[in-house]
Amino acid sequence: MPSDQSQPSFVLVRPQMGENIGAAARAMWNFGLDRMRIVGPRDGWPNPKAVAMSSGAGRLLDEAQLFDDLAGALADSTFVFATTARQRGLTKPVYSPERAMQIAAQKVAAGEKVSVLFGPERAGLENEDIAKANAIIFVPVNPEYASLNLAQCVLLTAYEWMRQTGDVVHEATDLGKGDWATGIEVEKLVEHYEDRLDEAGFFYPPEKAEGMKTNLRNLWSRMRMTRADVQMLHGIMRQMVRWKDRG
Repeated sequence: MPSDQSQPSFVLVRPQMGENIGAAARAMWNFGLDRMRIVGPRDGWPNPKAVAMSSGAGRLLDEAQLFDDLAGALADSTFVFATTARQRGLTKPVYSPERAMQIAAQKVAAGEKVSVLFGPERAGLENEDIAKANAIIFVPVNPEYASLNLAQCVLLTAYEWMRQTGDVVHEATDLGKGDWATGIEVEKLVEHYEDRLDEAGFFYPPEKAEGMKTNLRNLWSRMRMTRADVQMLHGIMRQMVRWKDRG
């Protein structure tokens, strides 16, 4: 996957565990992001535990930029978001992850350099870090358990970025190797069942027959079928008729 400069930088501020850096890299790579910046990692850099945890996202870690302080990591940024799961008492615009990534996408498309800050595992970003940001991304979590894993926060934000910038299919049906049944194929199936059920005396009494047939047709129309479905239902009815005739 080639690096796309039309994306925000994800800045991990004083991350403590190499495993979490690797998991964050994996989460970014899942959603097409590869611009990671690392500020003052506790266990130094590079970190073999990060590589082991990245599960194939090693190139992202190879290209990650290392900084001694947050000011250096943000030197070229024109807009900065800071993620938090706790109220901070600072006067700043506060956005949900979804809205924040909408704004990020707009700014990146306009040529701005956007960064998103993620804090260390123990307690998240300090207020001093957040003071350097232009806006806050507030992650709505259970207030009784506001501890959010670093990689989870990265994944959540990266997913929202993908939703704003990628071709996300919100609903689909996997047809496998089949095709949807055509109108004429469904009509032939309806006729087959009506004819056999009529012979069996199902549509009784006569004055209710048309209403019963309408309800049956409505049932078929609610069941969107593949050609394989239609063929199977034809086969079921044929077998039932053969079984009756043998008796």
